[in-house]
Amino acid sequence: MALEADVKKYIACWMQLGKKVWINAGQSFCLAQTVLERDRYSPEFEQCWAQITDAHSNDCYLDGTTIDVKELLSDSWEIVECARCDMPISLPAAGLPVLGCPCNSLPNWPNTELPLPRAPVNSSERLLAIQKNLTK
Repeated sequence: MALEADVKKYIACWMQLGKKVWINAGQSFCLAQTVLERDRYSPEFEQCWAQITDAHSNDCYLDGTTIDVKELLSDSWEIVECARCDMPISLPAAGLPVLGCPCNSLPNWPNTELPLPRAPVNSSERLLAIQKNLTK
């Protein structure tokens, strides 16, 4: 089962590479220019996420895929790492995969010379966790 946080990270990571989310069967799209802001998602990305998950938005899908984002939030889908590029991808929880990774349409990806897109990281929490591990 894909958790909302996993689907949100999936969308955020691909938006960092310039992938749009098409809304209402391609009538409009959402693309946040700034996805991360320090240790959280940017207000621009949060606004996109609200638009994508709005009850009035239908048939929202990541560019290069055909699966509705709302469908990804069901028990039928999982978000896992692509074996080729380590980016998050959606796979059915049971059965055969539908399509490959959205990276298929990116000409220079994977690019191991660049850092991978990521979810926000709370530096204070990470440093406290490291400190706890060191004191043990």
